[in-house]
Amino acid sequence: MFGTTAALALLWAIAFPAAGDPVSYEAAVAADPVVAESTAPAIEGSSSDGVELTDQQEAHMQGEAQWSARANLYHAGGGGATGNDSLGCRPIAMRTVATDPRVIPRRTRLFIKETVGMRMADGSIHDGYWYASDTGGAIKGQKIDLFTGNGRGSMQPAMRFNQQRLTIVDAGRFDGCPPSWDSTPPLMARSSDNVGASN
Repeated sequence: MFGTTAALALLWAIAFPAAGDPVSYEAAVAADPVVAESTAPAIEGSSSDGVELTDQQEAHMQGEAQWSARANLYHAGGGGATGNDSLGCRPIAMRTVATDPRVIPRRTRLFIKETVGMRMADGSIHDGYWYASDTGGAIKGQKIDLFTGNGRGSMQPAMRFNQQRLTIVDAGRFDGCPPSWDSTPPLMARSSDNVGASN
């Protein structure tokens, strides 16, 4: 009851034995050029890595996190970003975050500890601040989606955060739309000071 295909497979295995052990998933991902390139030049994100933090950033780094969420990356042109976010704002690369508003309310300014010091495509360094201004049907519970920009290549600087659990501090509320990188975001009140504010 030995099929012809099985017999040929057995002969092939005897004649050409497999060299080495099977490759683990982690090894295969590490060998992926997109992942390897995105992690090589990056700063890991703590004050000891040469990133000069403001007093506010240092307080957030040392403070207790309000959330821990698994991150996914999304970009324009990938089916994930089509037009404006749920606040009616243009999504801002490496600033806009989509959340489950029952867990992380919209208009919450987030400080994501792991992203501090991330070197972005233009050579600038991420300050750790993100803005909950989008939602999504697939985002339920302790999940967030980080908007990286236009096209798959925009994900490269943040690739190491994809499918990872990130530490998120509530850094207050924001009005209007998330700021672009060419403007300094103003300091905001903590969301606990704005209980009852509309989402």
